Amino acid sequence: MPTISVRIDEELKRKMDELSYINWSEVIRRKIEEVIEEEEKKKKEGEEKKKKDFKRIKEASIRSYEFFLNYGGKRSEETIREWRDKNWQ
Repeated sequence: MPTISVRIDEELKRKMDELSYINWSEVIRRKIEEVIEEEEKKKKEGEEKKKKDFKRIKEASIRSYEFFLNYGGKRSEETIREWRDKNWQ
């Protein structure tokens, strides 16, 4: 089994020594596993969120195309130019 080293301050080490009946290696190992599980869960949720974003992008694209068809099939630049010209006359 691999070994890792962790630096702690003297006060923390003193407190750990006072509680010498605790298996500190096991405490640290459990905490590392807990943090890894939390991070993997966040990663999975992030990947699922990205999938949902593609659905929203598709829906927005469809709405945009419907808007395009409803306003005479003109490009947005043409429509904006027409609106500006009408307001300046």
